[in-house]
Amino acid sequence: MSNWRSFVRPTLRWAEHLLAAIGLLFVIYFLGFDLSYMVSPSMAPTLQGGDGQPSDWVLTEKVSGWFFAPDRWEVLTFRDKEGIQLMKRVVGLPGETVSLPDVGQLHINGKRMEPPPGLPSLQYLPVGNLVHGKTVDVGEGWYVLGDQVRDSLDSRFEGPVPKSRVVGQAWLRVWPLSRFGLVR
Repeated sequence: MSNWRSFVRPTLRWAEHLLAAIGLLFVIYFLGFDLSYMVSPSMAPTLQGGDGQPSDWVLTEKVSGWFFAPDRWEVLTFRDKEGIQLMKRVVGLPGETVSLPDVGQLHINGKRMEPPPGLPSLQYLPVGNLVHGKTVDVGEGWYVLGDQVRDSLDSRFEGPVPKSRVVGQAWLRVWPLSRFGLVR
């Protein structure tokens, strides 16, 4: 009988510790992360989805948003007015103005803004609220645009994204494994 107890007690303790660790991991995940996948090509080539491509599964981290505001050129995960989760690139920060006087000529506060070296192919189209050289006041939110500029439901149509709808920063592509890596 004591042999059986010497086996059962350590096994139960091990199972207890394992379940506690799994519970802790769930709490960390639900407080700090969000996993979603791309259903449209609006962020191609940064994030793939739709058009017969295998969709990227992206891990969004939510913690940095508690302490820091999103920076220009980061990929932001947010919910649109209908509650649908989207990912777009931040181009306009709070208090700035955004305009597109011509194809590919993004202007922030009246000055031309070049994309960073890793994103040279961005050629934003003046449509929606940026048509005919109009200027948009970002206000207290963030002005976001998709990398696939011809097919993107972004701030040109939805307006700036307020803080209340921000989920976090798109951080890591986790699937497919061939595209595993940081979202830049």
